[in-house]
Amino acid sequence: MLPDFRTFCQLPLHYVIVGGGTAGLAVAARLSEDPEVNVGVIEAGPSALDGEDGGAITVPGRYGEAIGTVYDWQFATTPQPGLGGRSLPWPRGRVLGGTSALNFMAWNRGHREDYDAWVKLGNEGWGWEDLLPYFRRSETFHKPVAAHQEEYHSSFEAEVHGTDGPLQTTHIKQYGAAHQYWHATLNQLGLVSSHDSLAGSNCGVWNMVCTIDPDRQERSYSASAYYAPVASRANLYVLTDATVLKLLIEMVDGEWTATGVRVRYGNEEQDIKATREIILSAGSVQSPQILELSGIGRQDVLEAAGINVKIHNANVGENLQDHMMTATIFEVLPTLSSRDDIVNDAILREAADRAYYSSRIGPWTVMPCSVAYCSLSQVALPRESIELHNKAQQVAQETGRLHDKLLAAQFDPETDGSLRGQVEYLFDLGNWSPYFQSEPGKKYATMLQMLQYPFSRGSIHIPPQTDKLGTITVDDKPIIDPRYYLGSGEIDKQVMAVAQRMTKEICRTEPLAEIIREQVFPPPCEDSRAEMDIYDHFVSNYTVTDWHRMFILLFTLLLVLDSLNIAVGTCAMGGRDGAKAGVVDERLRVYGVRGLRVIDASIMPLQVGAHIQATVYAIAEKGAAMIQADWSDSS
Repeated sequence: MLPDFRTFCQLPLHYVIVGGGTAGLAVAARLSEDPEVNVGVIEAGPSALDGEDGGAITVPGRYGEAIGTVYDWQFATTPQPGLGGRSLPWPRGRVLGGTSALNFMAWNRGHREDYDAWVKLGNEGWGWEDLLPYFRRSETFHKPVAAHQEEYHSSFEAEVHGTDGPLQTTHIKQYGAAHQYWHATLNQLGLVSSHDSLAGSNCGVWNMVCTIDPDRQERSYSASAYYAPVASRANLYVLTDATVLKLLIEMVDGEWTATGVRVRYGNEEQDIKATREIILSAGSVQSPQILELSGIGRQDVLEAAGINVKIHNANVGENLQDHMMTATIFEVLPTLSSRDDIVNDAILREAADRAYYSSRIGPWTVMPCSVAYCSLSQVALPRESIELHNKAQQVAQETGRLHDKLLAAQFDPETDGSLRGQVEYLFDLGNWSPYFQSEPGKKYATMLQMLQYPFSRGSIHIPPQTDKLGTITVDDKPIIDPRYYLGSGEIDKQVMAVAQRMTKEICRTEPLAEIIREQVFPPPCEDSRAEMDIYDHFVSNYTVTDWHRMFILLFTLLLVLDSLNIAVGTCAMGGRDGAKAGVVDERLRVYGVRGLRVIDASIMPLQVGAHIQATVYAIAEKGAAMIQADWSDSS
């Protein structure tokens, strides 16, 4: 239920969840299954469940339209030296449902070795086999019929999918015109079509499964799937348009204890208490921000911001890892149609609206789903693989960190790590680049190339005080510094440059080559000696985050799209090194504080080779189960 602010403040709450987003609402739904506990959720943004979004959130094919609106925090990075000094936008959901309301609806899982690596760091219970039940618990997978499987290569392994979870997941009913060439083309290049990309191997060619309700043809996200069906529960309370200013951390019986939160609603501020736990689910940007505003974090950062230090933890806001992406543009046959045509032509858009709202068919139900994940050995020449392996090993030796040693193992062709998909390719008709201007009368296609396992490490921290400011508050946007391609991230830049060759090869290969006229951005280079220099320049100057896919809507509106490759690691699990290496333990409890957990993407110690939406839901499901088990054991 959605109570008013004063009623919410007086509730006898057992749990308070900070953030009504992807993870937060999933945790709330599971905890409130126990009628004996009261669960409160505080979300800074509004609810869009009653149609206020006008279809920008719910209609699948209109992905990206909610970016840059009131539903978006509209963050940005600092200028990045590794990207030629550019600052990149970092949209994040500011709405009930969080980023799951804004994303690309991509539903896939990393390689089993991705999660087993978390266990190797000392985080017991977080391997592939441990997480698989929670992956399954979160979804209801709708099986494609035999004819669909034969026509679109939409195969699956039933045993790895959920059958009664809140999220509705499916292979889309209709694919774009280019998809018919995808599997045959990649097969020609030696990539095998995956029987099911969700079964623990992220390598090969496959079709993206989406979080779409196939009956309603609407986005399935945490607000509609986890919250809406149980909104009438008498013990579940959700407060929207309310901002958590900080956590209340008090000394109780000689221990720092999280007792509540301070909340601002309009012009009012109140303290809201919880008798059991505070659960921080504000995401990789704002979970470390709120910890620091509450006195938990690096001493130098807190003191510079005018915050009293309660618990020094040098890892809060550190270990930031993000996927990186480039977009290569090709001119294609003029007879092909794409999303560009619809968003730039009022008549076509009206027809698409009419087809969708009358029959739930047409262009607004089509999603780009032609995907391939390639290992390093599939995109690099043997000498390049050896060079990259040597560099990765050198980084691991210099840092002495097991994290880097595990990453370096992927560059060794003699290990299982070489079978993991280091680079993702996604192909779709239309111009997806913010840097290439379409010419009137011409049609385009885009090959997205995304790095999955980055060496680049950055940070997110609250800003320092200035002469004009007092103590830093939640209204001061955090400093987001991913440090793309810097330090050990030089390896990432080289991998991305090498992988550009595969983009060219895919689009030169039949049958996909039948529809492609020429590569137009970056301009093609036939001189092999100069080719890598051009790719290196392209990667440095045109890399964007996986949020930074732009479209021109109604001729004037530039929006940014993410496939929920949100950043991870800023409140990471510490594993066997505990607070020396992380922020939370394997049960997601914040080191040094009683009654406080973090449950969201920020707890991931290493990035996974996948769009991470499914992993975030699994983290939420497992986190809620651990809370229930811990309190059951203590009663």
